[in-house]
Amino acid sequence: MRNPDRNPGTDGRMERAKDNALGKHDDNPGVADHIGEAAGGISGVTAGAAAGSVVGPVGTVIGGIVGAMAGWWTGRAVAEAATSLTTEDEDYYRKHYTSSPNRLADRSYDEVKPAYYLGHVASRNPEYANRQFDEIEPELQRGWSSNPKHGSWDSVRGFASEGYTRGRSTIGVRDHRLAGAADKRL
Repeated sequence: MRNPDRNPGTDGRMERAKDNALGKHDDNPGVADHIGEAAGGISGVTAGAAAGSVVGPVGTVIGGIVGAMAGWWTGRAVAEAATSLTTEDEDYYRKHYTSSPNRLADRSYDEVKPAYYLGHVASRNPEYANRQFDEIEPELQRGWSSNPKHGSWDSVRGFASEGYTRGRSTIGVRDHRLAGAADKRL
């Protein structure tokens, strides 16, 4: 891995931003890290799924969306952000969709799940810290619209916004739970 302190350029700033948002990169990277860094967003999200998140097969869809974007959206950062999705988040999103007055009559939850997940993963982007959904929406819309098979952005915008809001509200929660579990093992 490059040493960001030796490279004051864009790559160095990006690595420092990732470290600030996600924690220092492990000196002994795992398979998910290597796959994510080597192949970018698509494998990064898939690797995140393999690392224990609930992304699963929808990771390929999200990977395709974020693969059309640049910057933070490639490599390790997206893989690690994908691991923030939990079964509690999945349950929350499923219930939200089921009870939503904006539920799409012609689409199941599984068909709109990528929008929730895209918003959730976007909430981990350090470039979006302290920014509202409306401010970051154009970038998400560009990625979503890069593949017309996902349907129109307007039809899923609200679900991506909910994913972003939920994701922001859970930042640090998973780390806190993991730290508590580690303390119990000691």
